[in-house]
Amino acid sequence: MENTTMCALMQQTISEHGDAVALRDADNKSVLTWREYGERVEAVARGLAARGVERGDTVALMLTNRPEFHIVDAAVMHLGAIPYSVYNTSSAEQISYLFANAGNRLVVCEEQFLSTARTAAEGSSVETFVCVNIDPAAAAAGQDVGGPVLSLADLETSGTDDFDFRGAWSRVSPQDVLTLIYTSGTTGPPKGVELTHANLIYVLTQLPKVLAESTGGRVISYLPDAHIVNRFSAHYAPMMFHTTTVTLNEPKRLLEVLQQVRPTEFVGVPMLWYRFIGSIQAGLDQQSGLKGALARWALRTGTARALATSPGRERPLRSRLPELVADRLVLARRRGQIGLDRAVSVVTGSAPLDQDAMVFLFALGLPVSEAWGMSETTGVTTLNTASRPRLGTVGTPLPGTEIQVAEDGEILVRSPALMKGYRGDPARTSETVDSDGWIHTGDVGSVDADGYVTIVDRKKELIINASGKNMSPANIENVLQTACPLVAAAVAIGDRRPHVSALLVLDLEAAQAFAVQRGLDDTSVAALAVSPEVRAAVQQGVDAANARLSRVEHIRSWTILPHAWEPGGDELTPTLKLRRRSITTKYAAEIERLYKTRD
Repeated sequence: MENTTMCALMQQTISEHGDAVALRDADNKSVLTWREYGERVEAVARGLAARGVERGDTVALMLTNRPEFHIVDAAVMHLGAIPYSVYNTSSAEQISYLFANAGNRLVVCEEQFLSTARTAAEGSSVETFVCVNIDPAAAAAGQDVGGPVLSLADLETSGTDDFDFRGAWSRVSPQDVLTLIYTSGTTGPPKGVELTHANLIYVLTQLPKVLAESTGGRVISYLPDAHIVNRFSAHYAPMMFHTTTVTLNEPKRLLEVLQQVRPTEFVGVPMLWYRFIGSIQAGLDQQSGLKGALARWALRTGTARALATSPGRERPLRSRLPELVADRLVLARRRGQIGLDRAVSVVTGSAPLDQDAMVFLFALGLPVSEAWGMSETTGVTTLNTASRPRLGTVGTPLPGTEIQVAEDGEILVRSPALMKGYRGDPARTSETVDSDGWIHTGDVGSVDADGYVTIVDRKKELIINASGKNMSPANIENVLQTACPLVAAAVAIGDRRPHVSALLVLDLEAAQAFAVQRGLDDTSVAALAVSPEVRAAVQQGVDAANARLSRVEHIRSWTILPHAWEPGGDELTPTLKLRRRSITTKYAAEIERLYKTRD
């Protein structure tokens, strides 16, 4: 595998599994076998080559989760060029920065994003726009407005017969840049992480050594393709493991599509898991009588199994029998409730997951593996496997990856998955990767005697209160979200403050269900934020969280904000990470009131 490329892997899959379904959308309106996928890739590659796209060039993609993303991205890849994705919630100003850094001459987008992309392209190197869902006649009519516009259909038929497609992808080198992953910019301008074919192939070849075999399965593409998690799990991994990718361009339909697709592989972020757990827990709590008693017994049995197996020990037969009964009668149905009853590989990542939440997922029988990594290390650096988990850690490094802890507690990584560098930014590259090849991750943590890694928090996000005590805001937030299903997002405040306070955002779906059960008339988010019943339920969650936290971490004051937070907005990145700097600035008045109230 060392001397191969993603192009070669995909072509091998096409050759060996050509009749299997490679891509389909959530509504089955577009279904492509691997052979058909390959034919479309070749046609698009020919069209791009006719437009002057060559090895080493960059191409920007601004698309929702749809089969055309995979077709175009793979076509660019087969030319030895570099596709990269733009977050669809980005402003024209933000996109303009990416165009300038990447230097792309061509943008592939949807019609809904064309106006924004054109504004962003003003004064840049962009010459051509390709719209995947525009009518060819409409594209022709718009040729004179802000640069040429092609439909994807026109692009696919514009290539020349003498173009050597096989020769193009055969010349691609493992050390060529495969893609750019632009960091979401939580603390400054995004950096263009250059990942090579060799980076991806290293991680892909190591994962089967630590995860369950999942070739030929199903995965749902629902997270932004601009993020390494979705790009890896739903685009590159299927090329190696001939997995069917089901694209979902409406994330709000995720639970519905999960139940329809029954994926064999799934990657989730903490906010999603908290929502699933809250939904399942609410269903269990509503059951009474014999059914309720059976459900509570099954969950206790599953929890005991989870706690006993977390060190990786074999379970004795006398314990396994009641566990099998509990699974058959209750727990399997609950896994089916969220569409994960057939999953053999379930990964949580992007941010830490609370330990109690992990125990709950284990208790349900979900084979959850917590992963830790960053774009700069191709997404996966350590993995806590379901077969040998150690709660409270993010597992052990992939084979071939080294980890050490600096004097100040920062985790350093050296790995074949390490990026080539930040595009056009040698200064920031050298700040992040030292002369010995160690990347300074910015995460603070530790490594135990068995090699299991524990992450405390981001180095720059640790809270140091007025008494000089260091605390992890992420730990406080995760405990709170586990304890209070009505909360969708929590932000712990306390740096240089006398105590910890919290900004809370309601999970509208859960809060509205709560309101209906209690006969509340107004279920708007603003009304629920001030509802005495909702505030009492949240206070119970805060009290439960405080019982798990150290005294200095206790949440002494909190407020519920009267609106929701959307991915890609001021408060959340497109992958639901907190934009802490933006939040503390935007809600400065609310934060000050929290401390005036207490003081």
